[in-house]
Amino acid sequence: MQSLKTIRLRGTALVGASLFAFSSNALAVTQSEVIENLSDIAQMMYEDSVATATALKEANLRLIAEPTEQNLSNARALWRQSRMPYQQTEALRFGNSVVDAFEGKVNAWPLDEGLIDYVADPSLFEGSENPAVLANVIANPEIRIKGEKVDASKIDQVLLESLHEAGGIEANVATGYHAIEFLLWGQDLYGNDAGGGMRKATDFNTVLCTNGNCDRRGDYLIAATDLLIQDLQTMVVAFAPQGDGRQAMQDGGLAALLTGLGSLSYGELAGERTKLGLMLHDPEEEHDCFSDNTHWSHYYDVVGINNLWNGAYRRVNGDLMTGPGLMDLIITKDPALADSLSVSLRVALTAAHGVVIRAQSVESYDQMIGAGNEPGNETVQELVDALVGHARSIEKTVADLGISGVVIEGSDSLDNPSAVFN
Repeated sequence: MQSLKTIRLRGTALVGASLFAFSSNALAVTQSEVIENLSDIAQMMYEDSVATATALKEANLRLIAEPTEQNLSNARALWRQSRMPYQQTEALRFGNSVVDAFEGKVNAWPLDEGLIDYVADPSLFEGSENPAVLANVIANPEIRIKGEKVDASKIDQVLLESLHEAGGIEANVATGYHAIEFLLWGQDLYGNDAGGGMRKATDFNTVLCTNGNCDRRGDYLIAATDLLIQDLQTMVVAFAPQGDGRQAMQDGGLAALLTGLGSLSYGELAGERTKLGLMLHDPEEEHDCFSDNTHWSHYYDVVGINNLWNGAYRRVNGDLMTGPGLMDLIITKDPALADSLSVSLRVALTAAHGVVIRAQSVESYDQMIGAGNEPGNETVQELVDALVGHARSIEKTVADLGISGVVIEGSDSLDNPSAVFN
């Protein structure tokens, strides 16, 4: 059996492109070997997610103890860093029921900010179908959801879990990365113009408190971060030997893994997270909307696909872990199909890199998708087209090899655009 190897490589911010060079395709591999390696990689991605979330908690504690703009900036930087390993795990989602059931706890979006904290203009939320849209847990020790009283006097993990998607409404996001993001940045009130969230560090200062309830805001931030760490740790266990996530990967086999890669590429990333916002020119369809970090989230989603295809993962400490990947398995069946899929993934990774370059040098993602911005729209559309092309390559591989059980999730924005506007 081929073993997972560690190669030390440091100093590279854009990690995906280099992974293609470390395929183990010189030797024939079995499906069980590939799944074992990819399960190990999954566990490492979640371990890194725990480590970066723990570093984020430490920064959040420093912010609360000493609420300066520098400490707020540091916490924001560590939130962004924590997104890097987590986004790479999303390539596991659609082909693994354990991962897909978990994802909504930590990465649900978009959220109705007024459930958690103050908003700049409450009148904008009038007429919302969400009865908790202005509940403001931080300001109110007792709230009502669908007429039922909720004791919010103590902000802790139990309360946040009870509020998450309360009343069956998905916009009631009370936990996970985006709840923490909102607490660190505040609302983004700029629309498609330059600028992100504008929260001040004094929102956490119990002596020179701005916008009230600064102690409860700090309580919420720490409870949400603790819960995030706890939830991520459950996935480390899930991909340990005999874990249910690892078992689900073994049970699903090649078909489930290809379902995951194709569904993230097509329905989720190309469709719901990218094309939909481009069609509507709506900044609310930006995945990391408060922090203007969406370009990196999209990029690391594609890197995650690349990880599973190549059987390689660069850890946050710089180590590159390599072993047999899906490409090696497809090569044993049809080298030409494997090469075609590799090319389509390179194109997608290059397009995602293009979005990052534009975000870093020209404008943020929410500006790129704005109406009338032809160059920005084109950059995002190139990513959509590349992801669709990659999904089509997966479909061709599945058809040509006669692999049964692969179901790639779709999106109205790609499959039925008129339904989006209706």
